[in-house]
Amino acid sequence: MGKSTVLHIFAKLGAITWDSDEIVRTLLEEEDVLKRIRRLLGSGVFYKSGRLNKKKVARAIFENDALRRSLEDIIHPLVFQEVHTLAEGLKGTDKIVVVEVPLLFERGYEKRFDRTITVCTDEKVALYRLGKRGIRNQEAMVRLKSQLPIKEKMQRADFVIDNNGTFQETTDQVRSIYEKLSEAGNGYNKRA
Repeated sequence: MGKSTVLHIFAKLGAITWDSDEIVRTLLEEEDVLKRIRRLLGSGVFYKSGRLNKKKVARAIFENDALRRSLEDIIHPLVFQEVHTLAEGLKGTDKIVVVEVPLLFERGYEKRFDRTITVCTDEKVALYRLGKRGIRNQEAMVRLKSQLPIKEKMQRADFVIDNNGTFQETTDQVRSIYEKLSEAGNGYNKRA
């Protein structure tokens, strides 16, 4: 949908930004986390070197909702623990913090944040972008279907960014939201 692009724009405007996928990448280097994943998914999702084969993991979890949720139950609390630790370091400041969080509404995480933003694109655009990342259409459709419909996310969000247009149009929308958050100024860590 373009969450990473939007996060980058927020950073350029002066927001502190955290990408939960980056936090996950770091967690997937930790031996304890890898052991828990091995217990859940087995050794078949690992390379001989001991590193996680993310393509095999994706295939396994997107074909099995229970496995996907179990993996999320391992990873997500650790991600939020890291986000909490980072946020504690900003207490008493008026910095705007934007955290990129997949499955925000699907898992009920929206309550952890002051404001929410949904980035949306048409399905064709989303499939094209996933294809550019090496994800085949069939796999991409499985991933999209495992999420809430975008219209529901749009209804539940405080702000919506339509990422179908040009980069400049997306930037203008992000700038408008950033200005609104800056004007709000009602407490530490206006997070979205």
